[in-house]
Amino acid sequence: MNSVYKCAILSLVIMLLSSGELFAQFQNDIYGGSQGNYSGQTGTNKASADTVDQVFSFRTLFRGLSHKDTMGVGYAFGAGLIVPGLGQVYNRDYWKIPVIYAGLGTTIGFGIHYNNLYKASVTAAEGVEGAVPNQKYKNISTACFIGAGLIYWAQLLDVNISYEISAPKSAGKATVYSILFPGAGQAYNGEYWKIPIYTAGLSAGIYFWTYYNKQYQRYKRIHNEATNPDIPYEGPISAETALFYRDSFRRSRDLAVVCTMLVYILQIIDANVFSYMADFDISDNLAMRVKLEPTIITPIDINNNMTSYTGIGTDSAVGMKIGLNF
Repeated sequence: MNSVYKCAILSLVIMLLSSGELFAQFQNDIYGGSQGNYSGQTGTNKASADTVDQVFSFRTLFRGLSHKDTMGVGYAFGAGLIVPGLGQVYNRDYWKIPVIYAGLGTTIGFGIHYNNLYKASVTAAEGVEGAVPNQKYKNISTACFIGAGLIYWAQLLDVNISYEISAPKSAGKATVYSILFPGAGQAYNGEYWKIPIYTAGLSAGIYFWTYYNKQYQRYKRIHNEATNPDIPYEGPISAETALFYRDSFRRSRDLAVVCTMLVYILQIIDANVFSYMADFDISDNLAMRVKLEPTIITPIDINNNMTSYTGIGTDSAVGMKIGLNF
């Protein structure tokens, strides 16, 4: 169960570390949520909208939450990531906020309660022969904390689903989908054939992560027993052999963790990049046209590079100009 907690903490850390980049990455979602789709934005305004120099602005956040200004999906997601329910405030889904906090308060409260009961049963079982702690309390506590995590995750997903954009595709929404649910960003982009690839990569990574960690824990236990002077050890595996396999499986486990996280990050990048390319014109209507038209050819002057043209004179000639239009 410790590995479950570690995975949950690692996922939360990754989302927190990426939230700052999300604020900058999704600035253009303010103006339509798609690549280069700036409704009414030209010149300086468009350049200002494209900039990522300003990673985070409390002014933009507070004006967005008070509905005095429009903020991108990255701001809404980041707000809900830090304080659950803020994304729902921006989306005007006020009725969802008490539901979120009632769910979080109930699951966390029961989780703490049953965890305390389990600790009390552990204390009561100490020194009593044949007595064991009540594992049921521990299981209920774990289930409650997992439920709280799912509610927190669901409110982030709800922020992204309920966020309204004027463009057909949004790089911000595709990225958030991939962060919360691997493969969902590819489904949002309509690239369903990629989902089995990333699913297989993540599944393989998690499988080897779990397998190598199990073997690491096994040989770690054997090594501890073989090197404990207070307990006689008569196992078939020597301490040196157990140490070798323990370190080997630990390295393999760490490599599996790195590979799993790389696949996870890759599918996020893939969803972001290909959502930007969604409206690129790659249809068969693209064509090249050759343009041929008459023109006046002015001779080059050696001293002045080119003579000034004032009409068709003795030094000028009539020719043909070829142009290529795409």
